[in-house]
Amino acid sequence: MNQNHSWLNSIPQSIGHYISGFVDGEGSFSVSLRKRDDHILGWQVILTVNVAQRDNTVLALIKHHIGCGRLQERKDGVWYYVVSNPNAIKERIIPFFNKFPFLSSGKKKNFSIFSQVADIVFNKEHLSNDGMMKVLKLREKLNEGKGRKRKYDLIDYTNSLSENPQRLYARPNPRNRKWKI
Repeated sequence: MNQNHSWLNSIPQSIGHYISGFVDGEGSFSVSLRKRDDHILGWQVILTVNVAQRDNTVLALIKHHIGCGRLQERKDGVWYYVVSNPNAIKERIIPFFNKFPFLSSGKKKNFSIFSQVADIVFNKEHLSNDGMMKVLKLREKLNEGKGRKRKYDLIDYTNSLSENPQRLYARPNPRNRKWKI
């Protein structure tokens, strides 16, 4: 991990704790799966941090101080602060919320799970069947009981392996220079 955290140390404590409290109430951490033939196991793991609000003022403050992400507006006027870039999650999001921790037990738990999945992804362990199973089992504990919607789950992953048992031994497509994460 990039140890140069001068950006993090320059954030005033009051602003850092304000952002953390705001994300504690309005934010979410998610781990998604996307089918991808150009990935070793046929699946991509996508880490996302998301904060929604009708007024984008605080979201712009978050983006400014954390130094990554994007603001998006839905058709109904709701704004989102979104971070899905793996490097930004590793170098900005995780260090920020480690320095300015959440107060609620639910958000602490979800951030801990999200961080564990991120470590698996950053260490490329998710590129093995055992690593992907770790990701999926942790993901089952993320955002429990919140009416979550998932396009793909553990069953979809395990079924995809039985559909093509050679997938674990597949070679990269010659058009791709190396495997993508």
